[in-house]
Amino acid sequence: MPSIKSLILQGEGVMLDFKKTITNTEKIAKSLVAFANNKGGKLLIGVADDGSIKGVKSEEEEKYMILTSANQYCKPVIEPRFEEIYVDDKLVLVVNIPESDTKPHYALDDQKKWWAYIRIDDKSVLASKIIVEVLKQDHTDKGVLISYSDNEKKLLQYLETNEKITLKEFSKLLRCSYRKAQKILVSLILTNVIKSNTTEKEEYFTAVK
Repeated sequence: MPSIKSLILQGEGVMLDFKKTITNTEKIAKSLVAFANNKGGKLLIGVADDGSIKGVKSEEEEKYMILTSANQYCKPVIEPRFEEIYVDDKLVLVVNIPESDTKPHYALDDQKKWWAYIRIDDKSVLASKIIVEVLKQDHTDKGVLISYSDNEKKLLQYLETNEKITLKEFSKLLRCSYRKAQKILVSLILTNVIKSNTTEKEEYFTAVK
């Protein structure tokens, strides 16, 4: 593993998150789930958002909060691995979350609702229905057999002249239900023909270059 200092220099990203301390089991569940649903990642506890090393006062307390969150606020349960590393006499708790083979994982919020999250850049973002379907099917070994019908061709032709398309625009283009349009988008994401992009305002789809 690269040294903690070089990890911190990379800054927060898709596979790295800093937490000065753990104060909330629901919030931490969101990060654990987003990493497990993605390619895995590391939480560095005792490191502030700006990358300064604060150290943890009681690693046992932090571990307890994380394990409680992983067991009671994540489903399926997530199994993090811990490393304790001293940097300039300060203790940093490294929490390793592997990529899961039982996706999608859901986190419990304070309203007692379960939500799936994924990691986009340095944020844990709510997964759309389409992404949840992709996560469900991504690790099944069936392999998606793709036969391009007129619907898929219409979409790919549209993306040749337009940069992106939303679910709403696609169902309008095909004059079909959201559900049918969603199904086509999922199979094209799984075969790496298109990809999903999420902003705070909308989810849209672009061709894989």
